[in-house]
Amino acid sequence: MQPAGRIHNFGAGPAVLPLEVVDEVAAALPNLDESGFGLLEVSHRSPTFQSVIDSAVERIRRVLSVPDGYEVLFLQGGASTQFYMTALNLLNDGEKADFLVTGGWSQKALKEASRVGDAFAVWDDSENGFKSVPQDGEYTIREDATYIHYTSNNTLYGTQFHHLPDSGGKPRVVDASSDICGVTIDVSAHDVIYAGAQKNLGPSGVTLAILSPWAMARAKQGIPTMLDYHTHASKGSMFNTPNTFGIYVLDRVFAWIERNGGLDGAIERNRAKAALLYGELDRSDFWRPHAHGGSRSVMNVTWRLADENLEEAFLTEAVAAGFGGLKGHRSVGGIRASIYNGCPIESVVALVGFMRDFESQHS
Repeated sequence: MQPAGRIHNFGAGPAVLPLEVVDEVAAALPNLDESGFGLLEVSHRSPTFQSVIDSAVERIRRVLSVPDGYEVLFLQGGASTQFYMTALNLLNDGEKADFLVTGGWSQKALKEASRVGDAFAVWDDSENGFKSVPQDGEYTIREDATYIHYTSNNTLYGTQFHHLPDSGGKPRVVDASSDICGVTIDVSAHDVIYAGAQKNLGPSGVTLAILSPWAMARAKQGIPTMLDYHTHASKGSMFNTPNTFGIYVLDRVFAWIERNGGLDGAIERNRAKAALLYGELDRSDFWRPHAHGGSRSVMNVTWRLADENLEEAFLTEAVAAGFGGLKGHRSVGGIRASIYNGCPIESVVALVGFMRDFESQHS
């Protein structure tokens, strides 16, 4: 049951937060941890906020089983900045990076890395409409590539890796913006993990980056200060004023994850939500799911109606019935339900009920 005035939010990001977290944030706005300073007013140099950022780092290390020696950073500029920043830090002049292009965001990551070095798509599903992710053996990593980059979940098209992609023995860099803390991830098998917070971790404006010792050692001289990972690691993510509000919310989200079964609990809930939606999409030919089986995302479920002329009516009636954020990305169209960690299963149950009612009225 939704609280009065709130909709069932299926937006792709900024996304719905757990209500427990929203209540905690609201309570901290006038007075954070009895410091006398409001959450939006507290100095990032204060002991009060230092305890917040320390807590956030510790929770991330616990929930994600981050190995010793890996850096945990809070950055700004979103994943879009990381598209360039990763290459700038990891590639020397003339060096190569290989990309698995599975959607719009990995296309952008490839483009930005091309400004720095020899970035090459060893797999690209654009001609097929980005309906699947590659399986091992369907691509070949260049022998002299420095690393391989992939996007673990593709929000636009609703596809996702359900296996650790073969890297040919090269370091892995992953954009995990839309499924971090929602699926299993082996941090030790990656050298850079980056994620915008606004889908599974908190509000917009904070980017989580986790870097291995290898990645930290790769940084070269002459990188612009704010684009150098060492700048932020050496100052505990406080070289400049960080997004204090966003980091606080992220800490509260990780605390909520820990209270609710940890990463395993989040994975179980997300699988259950996805099973409900895909079960409905596969039940009737009234719906046309986009992603191929085996590549379907448990974070972003995308589909069209068999009669695409009904899609506008579906979206209009959904809003009237209390469902928001279902319109597909402008570059893709159709319907998209984002069911990140903060989305309660009750919202998915309600959406499936609405879908059945809509089908009965329009089929």
